[in-house]
Amino acid sequence: MHGSRETVTELLKALVGSVGEGLDGVEVVVCPSAPYLQMSQQMLSGAGIILGAQNVHSQPFGAFTGEIAASMLADFSVQYVIIGHSERRQLLGETDAQVAEKFTALQSHAMTPILCLGETLQQRESGLAKEVVAAQLNAVLASCSADAMSGAVIAYEPVWAIGTGRTATPEQAQEMHRFIRDLIAQHDSKVADQVRIVYGGSVNATNAREIFAQSDIDGGLIGGASLKANEFITICKSVS
Repeated sequence: MHGSRETVTELLKALVGSVGEGLDGVEVVVCPSAPYLQMSQQMLSGAGIILGAQNVHSQPFGAFTGEIAASMLADFSVQYVIIGHSERRQLLGETDAQVAEKFTALQSHAMTPILCLGETLQQRESGLAKEVVAAQLNAVLASCSADAMSGAVIAYEPVWAIGTGRTATPEQAQEMHRFIRDLIAQHDSKVADQVRIVYGGSVNATNAREIFAQSDIDGGLIGGASLKANEFITICKSVS
């Protein structure tokens, strides 16, 4: 819930000018707040930057005041949607089952879910990090085939390393990414090799290159750094 018409316009202009032609082997996706989707769609048209959204409701329509259906996002050519973000799980009480329903809703509209997984500091210190992440992932795998993961992006976001002053090392991030890939491989090894698993733990222009160099980290889900054009552009170029 950041930005204004003015700041979003400035940010998108900078991105179109710097990464709008595309980067070798890299997809750049921006997920603005819902009020700016139409404006963003117009600004990004033909620019080589993909439009995403921050949330979706699991139902196709109905009396769900304030919510957004997948069909509504499709009207704005949205291709990616973040689901299961730690803030929605922690602050708004979204359950693993609800996230799984959203995953299915998006795929029925040919959109790519960005499925967020991650543990809190208390869960990590209690030795439950992998158990928590496995439960979050298995809730989705239980509602669809493992093959559905080939059409999704998984974002590992250690909640304890987001805006807390603590940081996960590239090795810690790699360990969990490998764990997630191995979980999927238990169902389908081919899908496990192909699925994109990106990292969402306070990636910035300084640490991006080292993080992205890890073998099982395929990109980043960028938070605060995405609000600063120069920093986000540097991160995008760190992937290529």
